[in-house]
Amino acid sequence: MSSVVSPDGIPIRYTVDGTGSPAIVLVHGWSCDRSYWRGQIAPLAARHRVVAVDLAGHGESSTGRRSWTMPAFGADVAAVVDDAGLEDVVLVGHSMGGDVILEAALLLEGRVRGLVWVDTYRSLDEPATPEGIEAFIAPFRRDFVGEVLQLVRGFFPATADGDLIEWIAADMAAAPPDVALDALRHAISNEGPAIDVLARLDAPRAAINPDYRPTDVASLARHGFRTVMLDGVGHFSMLEDPVQFNRALEDVVASFA
Repeated sequence: MSSVVSPDGIPIRYTVDGTGSPAIVLVHGWSCDRSYWRGQIAPLAARHRVVAVDLAGHGESSTGRRSWTMPAFGADVAAVVDDAGLEDVVLVGHSMGGDVILEAALLLEGRVRGLVWVDTYRSLDEPATPEGIEAFIAPFRRDFVGEVLQLVRGFFPATADGDLIEWIAADMAAAPPDVALDALRHAISNEGPAIDVLARLDAPRAAINPDYRPTDVASLARHGFRTVMLDGVGHFSMLEDPVQFNRALEDVVASFA
């Protein structure tokens, strides 16, 4: 276990396993932590240096940030890459983590071999309105635990493992509400900023998406993404079917060579 202090003074915890280039940096999603990559670290570490990050306010990293924005989370990731001495990285972000790695890539110019979104967006070019954002968040303010449980249980196909669903739902519902609510507001309002950042980045990019809901492959392609679809999984494909997910990720990383 290693630790580095973010630019705004928050201790960030991360792990490093394996050797090999490019290094793969794994960034979890909203109200998750690095343990969500437990099915990836050992298989990937056979060929790569693998870094798994706890973003500020998540997992074993500290709290204390005033505003839980995507640029602040991106600075967490960049600080880890700097601290670990990585010069050739593939940034992998699940869900909100996909927004985060875009911000990190801006800070790591020249060191990012490729970007991988894991069910971050199913379509682009339809940013949420302020009214839509408020309507989505309001129920979480009233009943955070209940709304998170309901949200997470809808992230899976009917064939998903019930025990896994309930573990993820309970784990995410136990997140600190003050951190989670602010991060959620910034995450769901980030599509427009994400599109702007993508236009400034020249790194190759790919999206690994599940088939339980439709993906507008053409809209992702307009912003430079090659989309890989996974069968029979939901939002947490890396936990639901690690073998299928790892194969897809390895293929994407190899395509960035």
